[in-house]
Amino acid sequence: MILAIDQGTTGTRALLFELDGRVRASAYREHRQRFPRPGWVEHDLTEIWERTLAVCGEALAGAGARPGQVQALGITNQRETLCAFDADSGEPLAPAIVWQDRRTAERCAQLREAGHEARVRELTGLLLDPYFTATKIAWLLEQDAELAQRARRGRARFGTIDSYLAFRLCGEHVSDASNASRTALMDIRGGGWSEELCELFGGIPIGALPEICPSAGVIGRTSAERFHGHAIPLAGIAGDQQAALFAHGCLREGDAKNTYGTGSFLLVNAGSSFAPPPEGLLETIAWRLGDRDTFALEGSIFVTGAAIQWLRDGLAIIADAAESEALASSLADNEGVYFVPALTGLGSPRFLPEARGSISGLTRGSTRAHLARAALEAIAYQSADVIDAVAAQRGLVLAELRVDGGASANRFLMQFQADILGIPVVVAPHAEMTALGAAALAGLGAGLIGEQEISGLLGATQRYEPQMDEGTRARLRAGWARALAGVIAAAGP
Repeated sequence: MILAIDQGTTGTRALLFELDGRVRASAYREHRQRFPRPGWVEHDLTEIWERTLAVCGEALAGAGARPGQVQALGITNQRETLCAFDADSGEPLAPAIVWQDRRTAERCAQLREAGHEARVRELTGLLLDPYFTATKIAWLLEQDAELAQRARRGRARFGTIDSYLAFRLCGEHVSDASNASRTALMDIRGGGWSEELCELFGGIPIGALPEICPSAGVIGRTSAERFHGHAIPLAGIAGDQQAALFAHGCLREGDAKNTYGTGSFLLVNAGSSFAPPPEGLLETIAWRLGDRDTFALEGSIFVTGAAIQWLRDGLAIIADAAESEALASSLADNEGVYFVPALTGLGSPRFLPEARGSISGLTRGSTRAHLARAALEAIAYQSADVIDAVAAQRGLVLAELRVDGGASANRFLMQFQADILGIPVVVAPHAEMTALGAAALAGLGAGLIGEQEISGLLGATQRYEPQMDEGTRARLRAGWARALAGVIAAAGP
């Protein structure tokens, strides 16, 4: 069996997989979200560590696993969240600063105004944004003089969640290339930490950062004394979205997956060579196998499932998310009603935080069914816009889109997504794609499975073929473009 730890923003799950991808046992526990000031989001690393140990113990017990039966361990994790911990004990030296945290927005603006964003983008494939880890470390060093001194003396360690868990589990201060590429401190073309970027972000001691390791390969072993009697090789690590891309078997250039959640993350395998990312998209390392990096283009769509939640909680026009499918299907057409769900601004490929949501095309005949349909259609239009940006600026034409996440159960949306894209949409058979990706990387790293077997782990999938004629597709997308243009114009220069 292979054990996968999926450490997410709201909780931690442990799953034991058979080598054919079937789940043998699982366990889950939430952890607290802390909001000490407006815009600040923190986690307690001790709580995360204790709950990680607990769910692993529960999963191992649930499967009746004996020492030696679990032959590999993989970690996947919330990305960009900063961990600071003691170089010897691993004890946390500060609360974790979560990827959602916005406390460094002013610092990012200052760097942007000073003209540094182009260089950061050139080296990292990312933007200057509080989302990423670099300014979080800089802020912590500025605020805590004792911690800064410890870091300079080599007594403190910084990293993302994967590095913290790897240290506590195995005593190794490592981070895989997919996670390292999300810090804005890695030169992803060169493959290592950048002294230039460390200096730009306030003199971050490069020695306090983890060793960058491959995403698959044995890194160390868990301590049997501390890990329920199991000494398991840690053999796979990847950030959550990259792990899902791997689990979908998107191993060739141009393969793509979309995860539909509160927002959506659309990743496209961009091959083995880095090029500056298209406007409105990010470029990141998908995974490192041996000494070979595979890159991915990433589009972040801020509001997809959240639009359906707003219909339920904000407008109270549906009782639950599932009702949106029946309402949308009750109409033969959208009848000119479009919803641009810029409820928290626009994400990829425009990145316009000032944008606000809009519903257009309403008449006296419009009903809640029109709003439900418009919200679901908007999810598909936004995904199509990201894919268009990839095709227009990189020439990567998708043969199909592989999908997972809550909204992938909505049959109307999946058929409409296939229709609007004009390519098949392939739905994953279960929800645990990030954990499956971590298990697959660990299995590969431990020599239990080969690359050619990755796609077979997914099992049976559901496939939606496009059925819409080109004229209807063009008409609908033109209507969306007009609605979107109105929102962009209203946001101002």
